[in-house]
Order: sequence, then C-alpha cells, then structure tokens
Amino acid sequence: MIDLSRKRLFLFDLDGVLLKGKESPVRLGGATVIERIRSKGKKLIIVTNNSTDTVETVLERLRSQGLDVGEGEILTSARVTAEYVAKKYGKATYFLVGEEGFSKELERAGLRRVFGDKADVVAIGLDRKLTYAKLDKAVQLARGGAHIVANHSARLYMYKRGPAIAVGPILKAIEYGAEKKAFTVGKPQPLMFLTAMEKAGCSKRETVMVGDQEDTDVEGAMNAGIDSILVLTGVFDGSTNTKAKAVISNVDELLQYM
Repeated sequence: MIDLSRKRLFLFDLDGVLLKGKESPVRLGGATVIERIRSKGKKLIIVTNNSTDTVETVLERLRSQGLDVGEGEILTSARVTAEYVAKKYGKATYFLVGEEGFSKELERAGLRRVFGDKADVVAIGLDRKLTYAKLDKAVQLARGGAHIVANHSARLYMYKRGPAIAVGPILKAIEYGAEKKAFTVGKPQPLMFLTAMEKAGCSKRETVMVGDQEDTDVEGAMNAGIDSILVLTGVFDGSTNTKAKAVISNVDELLQYM
C-alpha cells in the first residue's frame, strides 16, 4: 500500500468514490476520511469531471449526504472549462452541447450563448437530452470555424444504476463529423490536477488522487506526475490491470493508511 503519511493534499473524484447518482445521490463513504484529513492539518479538493452541475449544486449534494466540504474545495470540469474558454477566447459566444449547469458556469465566466449560424466555440459536456439536430448543428458550426472545447473525453461515469456513457462518445461524434480535434479540459488531462495543486499550495510529491477509473483518474494523475489510488465502488471493478499505486474496496479504507 502507498505511504500516505507524507501526503498533504488528497484529491477525490466524486461519482463512484464519494457518491453514486446525481438526482438521488447515495453516499459511498468519505465522511470519516474528511474528518481525519482535517484533524491532521492536511487538505482535500474534489476534482470531478462533472459537466452538468454548478459548483454550488455539487456542494449542496455533498452536504446533503453529510460530507463536510467547502465551496473552495470543489473543482468541476464545467467550472474549469468555462474559465479556460474565457481566458483563451475572451468574451466569446458559444453553442452548447450540454446541460444548464454547464451553461450557467459559461455565462458566469462572461461568455454568451448563441443558437444561430455562428459561434466562436462549440462547448461540449454531458447532454442527457441530446438530439440529432443539436449534434448536427455542433458539427456544422465547427466545420464553419468554431473551436471545439470539451469538458473531458471520458467514456463512462458512475450513474446510480452503474456505469453510463459520459462526454467522450458525444465528443467523438462531433470531432468525426467536423474533421477537427477538440481541446479537452478535464481528466485525464493534467489541467485540473495542476489547478488543484496550485490552489492548495502543494507539490506533486505531496499529492495523491483517489478515483474509480483507470482512464481518467489514474492516467490523469500520471499525466500530472502524482500518485493515485483506485476504489472498487465505481467503474473500476478490479478485473483488469491498473497503474494505480493501490486498490482499496472503499474510500473509508484510506483511514488504515493515514
């Protein structure tokens, strides 16, 4: 097992690690782990590829399940993507393939949503009401010059009934139709990890990522140069090899090694 005594920053994925399900969440664990982290003067940040909610909605969901987390301890791919687009393209216009939580984060960053034949950016997140017309519109705008920016490229996320398709399949369809590659912000890209470490003032050696997916959490941690641990309460079921430093049954098992 990895030695956690020298870790000062614990990064946690959300779905499949702390909670399962969006509308009717079920807590998987984490309350006692958070208490222990705080008691030892260490830091934690939720680093989630959640592209459907605002930070405030995620905070409310966590607190409703008895998880003592502050707003400043949450990084969502929706928030980080919105900040990236605003920094990269200024007060740009965007066509949304996604849900209202993502749109609110984009608007909060000073961006303007459009529905017509021109947009600076096609912004892609999870869209559980995706239609052919919306998909086709995104492709046409991208072919006409709009940049494609996606929350992330993950294939799956942990839904209440089990693994469900995430942003990746939607992104692939738009890239294929537009014959253009997107810039992706969330895990497994390193941006969110690096943002979290900068925010906490901790080094790579002092940081560990706790997640439930090999191709987002573990690969993302490796891309950012940090250690990772997988739990068995989400997408990863232990049937395949992993590059994580350790595999545990539940997030609360971390208590044995802190």
